[in-house]
Amino acid sequence: MPSISLRLPAMLRALRHRNYRLLFFGQLISITGVWMQATAQGWLVNRLSDSPFWLGMVAAAQSLPVIFLSLLAGAVADRLPKRKLLLITQSTAMVGALLLAALTFTHIVQVWMVLILALVLGIASAFEGPARQAFTIELVGREDLLNAIGLDSMMFNGARVIGPAVAGIVILTIGEGPAFLWNGISFIAVLVGLLMMRLPPFTSPLPQNRAAQMREGVGYIVRDPQIRLLMLQLAVLCTFCLAYIPLLPAFASKVLGGDARTFGGLASSNAAGALVAALMIAALGDRLPRVRLRTFALLIYSLVLTAFTLSRDVPLSMLLIALVGWCGITSLTLSNTLLQMIVPNELRGRVM
Repeated sequence: MPSISLRLPAMLRALRHRNYRLLFFGQLISITGVWMQATAQGWLVNRLSDSPFWLGMVAAAQSLPVIFLSLLAGAVADRLPKRKLLLITQSTAMVGALLLAALTFTHIVQVWMVLILALVLGIASAFEGPARQAFTIELVGREDLLNAIGLDSMMFNGARVIGPAVAGIVILTIGEGPAFLWNGISFIAVLVGLLMMRLPPFTSPLPQNRAAQMREGVGYIVRDPQIRLLMLQLAVLCTFCLAYIPLLPAFASKVLGGDARTFGGLASSNAAGALVAALMIAALGDRLPRVRLRTFALLIYSLVLTAFTLSRDVPLSMLLIALVGWCGITSLTLSNTLLQMIVPNELRGRVM
């Protein structure tokens, strides 16, 4: 696996791998645009519909393909070059962002258009997620996997801090369109990074029926008690504890009586808490009591989230939503690491 002999702090050691560096810095630029779009899209739907129902519908359109297609996407990721899959999915997301920008700039955008584009993005995300997660270990190896996952989380949540805050200002001054346009342009960085990678020739596994592949993945999850418990905990977490995210625009405007800057502040505070968790894991990952810390984060998640829903004070709400972000990323990152360390290479795409 290609790497360089740079003297890097332990916290950054995964960056010694050239291919991982290309992906990391490409995504660092791109994901900032993604979070700008997510913030602007939520506020656009809130402005057009003035309804939490449509906020939930757009979030569902973007999430349901991930639920229903991810197992198929994992089987595809286990059989095809992951770089090719990522190039296709990132290009699809770029076209969708540019189209949404054009619709917004021309003032013809309607909620149903946003809904359709969210569905397309959800389909792309369903295939991008397993491919990207299974690709990480191929780029850095097992010895740097936890550090790479921590750096990914740090980069992802650093972009979550910057993106919503910038988007809130942009929306108030010049509208939602520029946020969508920047997101579309920013995908160029990750596409160039993927194309610049030097990878060994891809060896396709032996031909196998797609349905049999998916059954094999599900069977492995059901039979292995560790994997089964991790997946059940993640299912509960993602079903019941992440539903607040698409409703933040309505919470900011209707509950706290704020505007786009309030919404951007809540989203950035949530990301700041997540960023602290990611920094902690990247810096101390090998020395952390992973299972106990993950259990602690899972246990207090619901308590902090409940307190946030009861708050009517903006500064207190920002503090509580930051704690929610810390709990969420700590739980998800450590669960991701445990899964990737346990699952064999030939099943990793389907399980992830």
